[in-house]
Amino acid sequence: MIAATQLRVGMAILYNNEPYRVLSVQHITPGNWRGMVHTKLKNLRTGSSMENRFRSEDKIERAQLEQHEMEYLYSSGDEYFFMNVETYEQSFLSAATLGDAIKYLTPNARLMIEYYNGESVGVELPKVVELKVVETTPFMRGATVTATQKPATLETGLVVNVPSFIEKGEVIRIDTGEGKYIERAKAS
Repeated sequence: MIAATQLRVGMAILYNNEPYRVLSVQHITPGNWRGMVHTKLKNLRTGSSMENRFRSEDKIERAQLEQHEMEYLYSSGDEYFFMNVETYEQSFLSAATLGDAIKYLTPNARLMIEYYNGESVGVELPKVVELKVVETTPFMRGATVTATQKPATLETGLVVNVPSFIEKGEVIRIDTGEGKYIERAKAS
């Protein structure tokens, strides 16, 4: 049990016997009143979000999540199949459970899958992924003096803004937290 004032973004907690992820935390101390903690929570089972205020003296239970390293294999419809890298056991996750993580999945990608009471509830992506550019406008030398950005479609369908010198077929590094271009991938 932790005090409400110790809540941090990204924590998994139990609220009304349901696992939630803390999306935002704001400490409020209005004048002569008692302090409170305003939070935005996401239900890990249903994916729905809600806002809640805790009194600063409230005690909150942290959810105990298991994490297993899994390797993405393939998708079929709305099901995405993974293999546990330790036991080689295969399982699948729905598109709803994966959410935006789908945009960063490539075959053989490794990620951490979170489980609560044996049920998969979330995915922890690597901080950076490398994806291939499959479509973008061609580079026009001398077209501009300033650094401009252009949209590029990546192999997973994700569209990001990239510098104008990036061309079709190049592999680039993407920040999964913000969904933004970082740099060209190093040639191996």
